[in-house]
Parts: sequence; structure tokens; C-alpha cells
Amino acid sequence: MCIDGFSFMKYGTAASLAMVLLAYWFRSPGESGLDNRLDTVLSSLLRAESKVGMNNARPRVAIGLGGCVDVIVDGVTLLNKIGLPPTGQPLHHDYIETADQLAQSFAYFFAPGAASERFVINDTLFSQLVEASRELPDNRWAIGGNAPVMAGRMATEGCDVLLGGSFSPDFADILSQHITVAGNVVEEPDIHLILEYPSGATWGQYTARRANRYIVHSDDHNPYLASLQDFEVKLQDFHPDLLVVGGLQMMDSFPFQQGEREALLSRLGSLLSSSSPRTGVHFEMASFVDEGLMGDLLRLVLPHADSLGMNEQELPNLLSLLRGSNITVLSDPNPRVATVLDQMRALYRLVNQRYRDANEDSRPLTRLHVHTLAFQAMIVTCGSQWKNTMSAVAKASLTANRHVCGSPDIDPSKARLIMDESFSVSSKEGSQRIPLEETRPVSCWDEEDYEICVAPVLVCTEVYQTAGGGDNISAAGLVLQI
Repeated sequence: MCIDGFSFMKYGTAASLAMVLLAYWFRSPGESGLDNRLDTVLSSLLRAESKVGMNNARPRVAIGLGGCVDVIVDGVTLLNKIGLPPTGQPLHHDYIETADQLAQSFAYFFAPGAASERFVINDTLFSQLVEASRELPDNRWAIGGNAPVMAGRMATEGCDVLLGGSFSPDFADILSQHITVAGNVVEEPDIHLILEYPSGATWGQYTARRANRYIVHSDDHNPYLASLQDFEVKLQDFHPDLLVVGGLQMMDSFPFQQGEREALLSRLGSLLSSSSPRTGVHFEMASFVDEGLMGDLLRLVLPHADSLGMNEQELPNLLSLLRGSNITVLSDPNPRVATVLDQMRALYRLVNQRYRDANEDSRPLTRLHVHTLAFQAMIVTCGSQWKNTMSAVAKASLTANRHVCGSPDIDPSKARLIMDESFSVSSKEGSQRIPLEETRPVSCWDEEDYEICVAPVLVCTEVYQTAGGGDNISAAGLVLQI
């Protein structure tokens, strides 16, 4: 096995352990053994997380690009507010131009409970949505964007961060003191609307199978990677241990002039290729539907990353494109472990085959992290720079609950396990089955030149927020592996 190290207990762990003990002592005798099992899994995950710390005092992480203001609202309430009735025809649209298309697109992803993000090309429609959101009593405002959210998590977990993004003075002031911003100051930041919904939410004849969000924006700054130049300059003296890139879905279906997008991604690719071989490079996937953009990413950006992070929708999407097929817009939102592991193996092999066939500027893929509602899964090349895989997967799992429940302390009474009692390591007939052991819930084993680790997620049953979940989970997993 790839060996894990030992160090100190991380933030939130002690309080969560105390909560487990309190839940045990005050539980009524009639409560089921299922609660005991959940408490044991939680305690074991907390121990796994706390076995290791970061390899140096404060790792230096550079994260780009972009930033915005998220306005978080209940999706069904917002659509009702603007008088948009449920559609009888769920349809996928690459971008949103009319209210009817918004209804069709929302219904398409709402029923299965799949995350999605779409560009609204109609400024009038988007302004109407923003104004209606402001009037909802339970709306929340937060710093948004993949890069700022990941930066916030990594600063919380003990990193010094260089963040490539543009923010208004008000929002820049509330960033962690451990985050240095590289980018222009803007007076009016772009707004992204986060239409959240819980599991079981209804909209007309549709019922959401799981909690998730549908995101819309009319962003005309972030698609141009406006902070790239300043980020590139400050990066020269920052000397990061890890370089993270996300937020490129802002380019999806955006009306660029001929050659603009390719030029921007070429410049980003050059920045990544010039980074030190000792600096890990992580690319965070997102919801992409523009095949032209995906093709540019495969050619200009992904070859320079040795780590990839994505969810259960983005994995088959990328894999389909690498296999020469069309983009997969909607996949199973609750896939089995065996299915995801087979897809991860295939992606790992295809990307590394492309690396072997490419020029010397590219990097091999040595780390692949997939986060789903029910479990976390990670492939790490043995002997690579990525350490502490078992603890990192446990931390990613716990962070999923902490973020979605909106608390650093995990309350077992507000969580449940939906991962199967045991899982097959592959969909191939006769594959080994691994039981979910309460006292050792993270399962790790070696295959070929890599290690695989799988951990169950303590799924939050009282959802505070799903938006930003993937960014928090990916960032937390990376922290222990730098």
C-alpha cells in the first residue's frame, strides 16, 4: 500500500468526537442499532482524518481564476415569485434565452437532483431574476466562484493562499487574512444566482430525488479570465506548493469572438506548463456542455495538470469526450461505487495514454478525486508526490457533511449513510466485494501502479447549502496531500 504518515488533530475533530459521545450517553434505549453504526463510522472517520497533518507549517497554494457574488435562494420559491409555471416538457439547453427555456432546463435537472450551471444570454430575464431574489426574505449573499470558495477552505485548513480573482472592496475585506488577492478591484461584481432545493422538493409534477442546486449567471467578466495577468505576475514570487485552477465553466456557451477563447486558454496553459515540476497542479472540473470548450480544455489545459477533481456528473461527461463520443449532459446522480471506479480507471488510463503520446510539456495524471453524494473515491499513483490518501479521503468525506450542514461540528442525528453495506470494486463479473466496516470505513487497496481509496459520506439530512460543496470537498482533500 502507499504509506500514510501521522501528525496532529484537525479543526472540528475534537468537537465532533465530543458530540458523538454525548449522542451515545443521551440516546434512549429503544433507538436502533443503525444509530450505533453511524456513530462508529463517524468516530472512525474522525480518527482517520486526524492521523496526519500537512507536511509543512503553512503550505502555499495559488488558486485561480475568477470570483463573483453568490445570491443563494430557494429555487422553487424564486420561480414561483416571478410567476414561472412548471413546464410539461423538461429539456436541456446549452444556454438560457427565454423564461420557457429556464423552466424546461430547471425541470430537466431538478427531478433527478443533478447539479447544473447555465449562462443566461437574456440580460432582461437575468435582471428580473436578480431583483426577485433580492425580495425573497431568506436570500443569502456570499463570495462565490470555484477559486474563492476553494481558497477559503484551504485558508481555514491552514494554508497561505494567492487567489487570482476580482472583487469589490466590501467582499475583499471579508476574505481570510491568509488570502492574498491578485486581480483588479471591481465596483460591481458579477452576480450568480444559486437556486437551491432540498431532497423531496416539489415543483408542479416534479419531485427532486436529492438536494442540489441549479445555477444561472450572466457573467461578462470571468469568462475573459480578467485576473490572469495579475495572477501570473504575483505567482512568480509566490513559489506555491500547489497550483489550482477552476472556474473555467464561465467560458461555457459564452459568445466569444473568433479565436478569443483559444487565445485565453493557450495563455493559461503556458502559465501552467511553466510551473515548477515540484508544484502540484490541480484542475477542478465543472458543468460543461460546450463541446468546443471541452475540446480546448483537453488540448490546452488538462495536459498540464497532474490532479483532477470532479463529481458524478462530470466524470462520465469527460470520459465520454475522451472516448470520442458526445458530451453526456445528464448521468445517474446516485451511481454505484463499482460504476464510478470503472469510470475512474478508464479516465486514468486514457489521460495517461494521451500523456505518453504527447510532447514533453505535459504531465501524467497521478491523482483523480471523484466526489458523490454517497461516497468519496480517489486514485493516486504510488510513489507520486500525493501523500496521505486514506486520511485525505476521510477528510473529504467529513467536509461534505460540514459544508452541506453549515457547521464544522458533525451532528450524527443530522446525518445518514446511503452507501451500500458492501460494494464491488468493479462491475466485471466475479469482482471482489468489500464490506463497509464501521471501525475502518475507508477502504484502500493497490491496483497496477496506483492506490484506490473509498470512503462513505455521512449525508447531511438538514441541508443548509449544497452550492460550493464540490469545491470545499476537493480543497479539503488536497490539503492533507500537499
